[in-house]
Parts: sequence; C-alpha cells; structure tokens
Amino acid sequence: QVHLVESGGGSVQPGGSLTLSCAASGTTVSGSAMSWYRQAPGKQRELVAIITSSGDTMRADSVKGRFTISRDNAKNTMYLQMNSLKPEDTAVYFCYRRIGQTWGQGTQVTVSS
Repeated sequence: QVHLVESGGGSVQPGGSLTLSCAASGTTVSGSAMSWYRQAPGKQRELVAIITSSGDTMRADSVKGRFTISRDNAKNTMYLQMNSLKPEDTAVYFCYRRIGQTWGQGTQVTVSS
C-alpha cells in the first residue's frame, strides 16, 4: 500500500524558512513525477512545484527564487525548501505522486508576525 507522509510544517515569521519533507512508503519518489500543492483557506488547491522522474523541476511563478523542490532517492523522500516566506504562503501543503494519484495528508504552514 502506498503512503505519502508530509512533515516539517509549522509557524514562522515573514522572511523565515521551512523545509517540508514527503516520505514515501510502498513506492518510490524517483519512479514518478512528484509534486507539492498547497491550499489556503477558502481557495482552490494550487500547484507549487514539480520534480519529474528524470529530476527536472518546475515551480510556480509565485514561489520562483524562494522555493526549491528536490528529492533524496536513498531516503525515498521529497523536499520543499521554502525561504523568504510571506504571509500569502500560509496554507496546507500536500505532496502528490502522479502515478497512482496518491496524496499525502498535508502539513500546515503558517507565516505570520
């Protein structure tokens, strides 16, 4: 059975940093495109970043220059390094595996002074 488990969320002041992790079990993070999505209260879930099976990455314009997506195949974990956080980054962040259409349970990120 495939599971994705996010961790690393929390509360941080504007300008701060957080690193989110998405640990996979029952599957691999390298065998499929993997993504980070986020959903703010009252808003639709939006794509934040993608890493393909070949390692290519793409980020939404709103996070370019601030967020970095990566993965560690040995740890079977995907990451989202978030720097220069803004209040508008506040959301629940989800990881997603395209093959199998598997979602994690989400982790809350709150950016507030």
